[in-house]
Amino acid sequence: MTLPQLNIYRHDRDRRALVTLAGVIDPSTAPQVRAALEGCLQDGIILIDVDLTTVDRCDSSGLRVFLDVSRHAAETHASLRLHHPCPQTERLLTDTGSARLLRATRPGGARPQRAGRRGDRHTERAAR
Repeated sequence: MTLPQLNIYRHDRDRRALVTLAGVIDPSTAPQVRAALEGCLQDGIILIDVDLTTVDRCDSSGLRVFLDVSRHAAETHASLRLHHPCPQTERLLTDTGSARLLRATRPGGARPQRAGRRGDRHTERAAR
């Protein structure tokens, strides 16, 4: 049996960091993710962008890390944003109501507009 592998890459620019995760986020790798993201905050980073393009799977332990670090970031006037989650991770974010807290925003705080789809609660609410 092979253990899940996760690679973490961090690129800083001024007080911003791009953290790219590649692999699987589960109970065995979530502590690595927590350490990397908390390390950004300890280094004075105020905007942490997390690229999930190459994350194959993220379970509830990874979600807990993202929520905890996001809360800690907000306490220090910083922010954490998730970008490009795979469909499984997007479902996890949506099903738990975490998508609004963790998804990227446009400059000025506006959320990216998605094309209206049937059954999209946000679109339906706006149409009423």
